[in-house]
Amino acid sequence: MVMDTGLHYDRYLREVIDFLEKDPHFREKLHNTDMEDIKQGKLAKELDFVSHHVRTKLDELKRQEVNRLRTLIKVKQDMNGEKVDHQALLKQFEHLNHMNPYTFEVEDLDRLIKSATNDLENFDKERHEDFKRYEMTKEHERREHLKTLDEEARKKEEEHYEEMKKKHADHPKINHPGSQDQLKKVWEEADGLDPSEFEPKTFFKLHDTNGDGYFDEQELEALFTKELEKVYDPTHEEDDMMEMEEERLRMREHVMTEVDTNRDRLVSLDEFITATNRKEFLEPDGWETLEQNPMYTEEELKEFEQHLGREQQELNLRSNELLKQREELERQQEQLNAQKMELQQAVEHMERLKTQKTEPPGQAKGQCNLFPLFWSKAFCPVIWNKMLIFSNYFSVLANSVPSAVEILPGDSQPLSQGHQQDLPAHS
Repeated sequence: MVMDTGLHYDRYLREVIDFLEKDPHFREKLHNTDMEDIKQGKLAKELDFVSHHVRTKLDELKRQEVNRLRTLIKVKQDMNGEKVDHQALLKQFEHLNHMNPYTFEVEDLDRLIKSATNDLENFDKERHEDFKRYEMTKEHERREHLKTLDEEARKKEEEHYEEMKKKHADHPKINHPGSQDQLKKVWEEADGLDPSEFEPKTFFKLHDTNGDGYFDEQELEALFTKELEKVYDPTHEEDDMMEMEEERLRMREHVMTEVDTNRDRLVSLDEFITATNRKEFLEPDGWETLEQNPMYTEEELKEFEQHLGREQQELNLRSNELLKQREELERQQEQLNAQKMELQQAVEHMERLKTQKTEPPGQAKGQCNLFPLFWSKAFCPVIWNKMLIFSNYFSVLANSVPSAVEILPGDSQPLSQGHQQDLPAHS
């Protein structure tokens, strides 16, 4: 199994190599081809001689990787909206030929090898830069904290800081990584063997944990744990575990530079045995730890702080813009709520009016509505009956009383025939 490279396509890379190594022909070519030839694409051409079963599996792995990348890009687009760095997205596909998403061809293997080689060479550089930013950020925050203290508290804090630095630097001698002394320490303390019986070939087989005949980067870094424990203790305030991992990285890079002669990022047994016969292995120089090799200068720290200041200003501006947008949205929401309330009240009022028009108040049968508009025979039968009775009453009364001449006094003249006709006739 290939080591974890930390690359974003690490799983795809490891699975491809694992399946290619299952093919006897390709495995032989892989182990016998120089790294420079591999970089130039000579190994990729051997794919044409791989078995059909392996090729079919490689096709499947490629389709899975293409689908993974498409899903990843879609998620990034959904998160960023319109602001999408298309060049950065296309870079996600550099390790394969995305124009042919179905089959794994020679070009795919060539792209994978070149991308992995280039990315791994830059991977350690990026780790160093990340650690450098970490150290500068830590120092910047310490200095900013001092500014918040009064003179007496600041003095105590500075004294404590210097005390911790001195305490951290007070540790046993660090053996040169990859030297005889360093490997014998592992042989004795980790393997429980007599250092006087140290044997390089046996040591190599003991620590080639996956048995592939090579020391990969992780297997090498594991060899430095005993040395690092001399300097770093997670229970001590003065020891920073981030610094320990940076120290481990420096040690591994140093050994790779000295021992990995073909630059394939692996140490073969032959390369290891050859290195143990050199003078540097038997009589190494001293090893300077991180506290003896500052990661940055005062000028770099000043530039970094200025950069942080600019970033903080941009963040403040953005924060203010977002705050204003939030306030505006809240104001608009209040307006919408008020409009919604007004609309709801208007709808309720219209419903009440509609109810009054379509459903008039109930009334007893024969009871008259008081509105004059409805005083008609159809709507007011009681009134019309009363009027009819009243009219008949007056007609009877007119026929039964004496003549108007008899009741009028003095010279009154009798009513003319025309006037008599004006009286209501008997019904």
